[in-house]
Amino acid sequence: MITFAHPHLLYLLLLLPAVALLFVWSRISRKRKLQRFGNPAVLMQLMPEVSRYMPWVKLSVTLVIMGLLVILLARPRALSGVDTDSASSETSRGIEVMVCLDVSNSMLASSTDDERGVSRLQRAKFILEKLIDKMSNDKIGLIVFAGDAYTQLPITSDYISAKMFVNSISTDMVPTQGTAIGSALEMAMNSFTPNDDIGKAIVLITDAENFEDNAEEAAKRAAGADIQIDVIGLGTSKGARIPTSDGRYMINPMTGEEVVTRHDEETGAMIARAGHGIYVNGASSSAISAIDTKMDELKQAEFERKSFSPQSEQFPIVAWLALILLCADVFVVTRKISWLKQYKFFTKDEEGGKK
Repeated sequence: MITFAHPHLLYLLLLLPAVALLFVWSRISRKRKLQRFGNPAVLMQLMPEVSRYMPWVKLSVTLVIMGLLVILLARPRALSGVDTDSASSETSRGIEVMVCLDVSNSMLASSTDDERGVSRLQRAKFILEKLIDKMSNDKIGLIVFAGDAYTQLPITSDYISAKMFVNSISTDMVPTQGTAIGSALEMAMNSFTPNDDIGKAIVLITDAENFEDNAEEAAKRAAGADIQIDVIGLGTSKGARIPTSDGRYMINPMTGEEVVTRHDEETGAMIARAGHGIYVNGASSSAISAIDTKMDELKQAEFERKSFSPQSEQFPIVAWLALILLCADVFVVTRKISWLKQYKFFTKDEEGGKK
């Protein structure tokens, strides 16, 4: 039995018939254009290298590759009769946690007073991974935000997927720059399950430079819905310049001066108070344990969770198949293959019909 970690991505397979239809339409259009120049049978003799069948072969290989890539993204996992430990369902008691992670450009700045120190984003990833390690029976989800907020991982008990998504986070994930903390909190509130018996918490990881909306009001609405908001602040009040990919520092186009971003600790603490949670500085060695202790105060509820062992992952098999076909596709041409010209797969009888 095959299951998928992200089954919603399988909807991308609907693109395959769309691609096939576009190809058929292009072939029909090509045939009509050739008919304008004369008899197609005569024109084909003027194009001896053109193959009738190889374009269809190449299309088939391309569609298979696309299908395998979609399956790869959906992350297949196998459950066999022999490997009974591949997945197990168990009843757990825990809470639901939605993490809102700031991925604005200011998160590229140093998390310490030393501008060459670890960036705020890298520090945030480290904290988040350690926080996931402390979870055993809880559910977790992930939202990234800058000028807009996007759900990166719906609420789940699959910690392996959670860590995979954390490792892939970058500031390029959100095209609109800014720090819309309020929008991220609103999206997080709508991402929890409808179960009112389970404790719910939002962990906000940011430098708290909010320029977009009223985050405090959003935090108060969350608290009114019995959702606790804990804030982990990153950066220092001294401020730091934002490095760019070319080794320079970001320039404000309005003033022509280098952008200096500072950690707004007051705003972070204000959001935490409004959300009935706590504020901790991400540079503190006790930040993770403080957040974990605070979340332990929430009401736990029973829910069924399914865990998978690494042996059940079919990712490598599908990846190798896709890679082999990608290499084979390089050698699949749309013209006639020279060494096949000596073979006649279709001959005509005396009446002109094909045998």
